Amino acid sequence: MSLKFYNTLTREKEVFIPINPPHVGFYSCGPTVYDYVHIGNLRSYVFADILQKTLEYSGYKVKRVMNITDIGHLSSDADSGEDKMTKGLLREGKELTLKNMRELAEFYTEKFKDDLIKLNIKVPNGIYFASDYVKEDIKLLKKLEKKGYTYKTSDGIYFDTSKMPNYGILWGGKRNWDENHVRISENSEKKNPEDFVLWKFNPRIGFDSPWEKGFPGWHIECSAMSMKFLGDQFDIHTAGIDLIPTHHTNEIAQSECATDKKPFVRFWIHSEFVDIGGVKMAKSEGNFLKLESIIKKGINPITYRFWLLMASYRTKVNFNWEALEGSEIALKRLYKLYIELGDKVGKVDVNYQQKFKKYLEDDLDTPRALSLLWDVIKDENISDADKKATFLDFDKVFGLDFKNIKKENIPKEIIKLAEEREKARKNKDFKKSDELRDKINNLGYDIK
Repeated sequence: MSLKFYNTLTREKEVFIPINPPHVGFYSCGPTVYDYVHIGNLRSYVFADILQKTLEYSGYKVKRVMNITDIGHLSSDADSGEDKMTKGLLREGKELTLKNMRELAEFYTEKFKDDLIKLNIKVPNGIYFASDYVKEDIKLLKKLEKKGYTYKTSDGIYFDTSKMPNYGILWGGKRNWDENHVRISENSEKKNPEDFVLWKFNPRIGFDSPWEKGFPGWHIECSAMSMKFLGDQFDIHTAGIDLIPTHHTNEIAQSECATDKKPFVRFWIHSEFVDIGGVKMAKSEGNFLKLESIIKKGINPITYRFWLLMASYRTKVNFNWEALEGSEIALKRLYKLYIELGDKVGKVDVNYQQKFKKYLEDDLDTPRALSLLWDVIKDENISDADKKATFLDFDKVFGLDFKNIKKENIPKEIIKLAEEREKARKNKDFKKSDELRDKINNLGYDIK
């Protein structure tokens, strides 16, 4: 397969060629584990999972690393405000100690992993807590200090962005800060509004360092960890688009200045937001939904994955229950049609497989790739056994769990509607009969 991905760094689709084929170094920004993740957060992990499975489907050997941020992530992009892990401890009435901070992180990390499993997301083998790699952060910071990229203020050690001529290359260079970014200049001791913290002083709680007790900056954690496990340069870095202007921009700055190697990452690939009511879903907005909210409504969480795949990962989506319930009906129909193909598994249809690959090659065009499932079902020139094999082949990427689908018992509601329809037919009330058939169809079932 000749894969093409939209590269945020170049702002165009590019043919993907790894640095060391067939091996692919792949880093995903993980969550800050001071609370449960919400379904908006989970979109970036569904996307990263589809990307990884597409790479593996194409024959690449993927080494994927994900960080767990359990220290150093402040609530403001200006490197000020409350530490998010501290916020979590205060919320739960726990004493501010590193031990309690780690216990909190481990609890919410396990909940995060549970959500990944429920969404059929392949949990990366390389998941690492940031607090385990403070030595690597200090080592990287020392490199920057030696090269003259740092300066000290009353609250920390900062990176001097004026020393890097192409700072901001990820979003196109210098710009006039709008209201969304003016907060970056909150700290009056900064030499430049864009300068960011590398080490934040905290005399109360933190780690010892050559400077003062405190925490590594959020940005340097990802640089240090990704370089430790993937090298000074690697192939792919993913996350949501909200990390482009600060976190990923700052990762590039500190990494390239420390190693003198450009580019730090070949492909930066970002997924769009999930809105709710036309507003970005976020904990800070108080408008977020956990995956558990979907499960409590009796909806299979794989339905949420399916709903996301019906849009390009680069398209903003607006969550509402009606849309999700519509997706549930469509997915149930696909499951039912798959079951009806029987138990025998034949050969993958080559023509459909080529179309499938073509759509994936075009920047992971999952909406068009999904449509092929319906085309396969309708194609009378393919045996049921080959249709089943083709479904299973596509599902190596889709992750909709077709291989584990079992014939379900028909709900009592459907049986009751079918009985009412049969009674209407006997009474020659065909209008009512048709209405009931439509109602049954809308609930994801057919009468034959």
